[in-house]
Amino acid sequence: MNKPLKQHLIDPEICIRCYTCEMTCPVQAIVHDDNNVVVDASKCNFCMDCIPVCPTGSIDEWRVVNEPYSVEEQFEWMELPEQEEIEAGDADADADALDDAMAALLAEAHKGAGGKAKAPATASKPTVNMYNLGKPAEAKVQGNYRLTDPESDSDVRHIILDFGSLPFPVLEGQSIGIIPPGTDDKGNQHLPRLYSVSSPRDGERPGYKNVSLTVKREEKGLCSNYVCDLEKGDTVKVTGPFGATFLLPSDPEAHLMMICTGTGSAPFRGFTMRRQRETPSVKDSLTLVFGARRQGELPYFGPLKKVPDSFMKKHFAFSRETDQPKHYVQDKLREQAEDVARLLRDPKGHIYICGLKAMEQGVEEALSDIARAKGLVWTEIRDAMREDGRYHVETY
Repeated sequence: MNKPLKQHLIDPEICIRCYTCEMTCPVQAIVHDDNNVVVDASKCNFCMDCIPVCPTGSIDEWRVVNEPYSVEEQFEWMELPEQEEIEAGDADADADALDDAMAALLAEAHKGAGGKAKAPATASKPTVNMYNLGKPAEAKVQGNYRLTDPESDSDVRHIILDFGSLPFPVLEGQSIGIIPPGTDDKGNQHLPRLYSVSSPRDGERPGYKNVSLTVKREEKGLCSNYVCDLEKGDTVKVTGPFGATFLLPSDPEAHLMMICTGTGSAPFRGFTMRRQRETPSVKDSLTLVFGARRQGELPYFGPLKKVPDSFMKKHFAFSRETDQPKHYVQDKLREQAEDVARLLRDPKGHIYICGLKAMEQGVEEALSDIARAKGLVWTEIRDAMREDGRYHVETY
């Protein structure tokens, strides 16, 4: 009788096809086809290097199996299989020992703010992976606008893509992939780069099949330079949509605290616009904590200032303004400790964190300090919120 074994899997519904895990894996156990990113059981050595780099927690899936699922089987999945029946016998002790070892490794990997997220209970059902590498969608560029000051060395763009008659259902908080033209040094088609959608589900312009992105030009960024240089009328190849957890709750009474830096503001723009269109009369249900180096480098600063404070509270943190002390998002959280603590106690309070991975530790420490001052244990609150679909982290 075969001994049962633990198999590492990836949830195809939650995976956003950013390929970070594949690029991180030291033994090349993670591979992809046009449709899915999967783990080859014959190569995986459970090193766990892929766990902390996954922005969605989709990589954190495990099954005990008598025979491992093949790569080919996993490529066909639209969702994960249920845990199969395992034969009992002398192998139980081996499986238990393996479970204990895996639990210890996972506990070490999950010390940070990330982890396995769930969608809000009231979120709409997302469409995932409708277009893939083999069959991408085509969109026409409707507009390309610079969001940051012209004299700033931070070039952030607002890109509007028009899908015409092509169906492309996307929800606030989801991402899409842009495939840069050309091939890599091995002659393979470039992998798509993921960008969060910054428009609401009914489009940048209501009733039109257009989607907006917020893209920062990176000095050596293959895709960011391609996207930032797009001109009106250009055609781009698009994959997706991706993401099934970083979604907007439909409950108008849900209070959202949105914490971001730079282009991490993209999904929150979509959240805010959706709320403005759907429930414009609701007050005090949104809080934005937004960090950038300088005011001129903060995307959407002008439009954000026009959003009434009664609709959305806004706290801006600038770390490099001339003759001003450095402020980061965690500093703004501490300044608003009473409001943050109130949200932590609110069963309808949601926390979303999006932006550079470097922000995670500071935000975690600030939330922990705020909770401790009120006699609360942040890690317990965080894990309960995550289990309830009210805590979300997507950082890169």
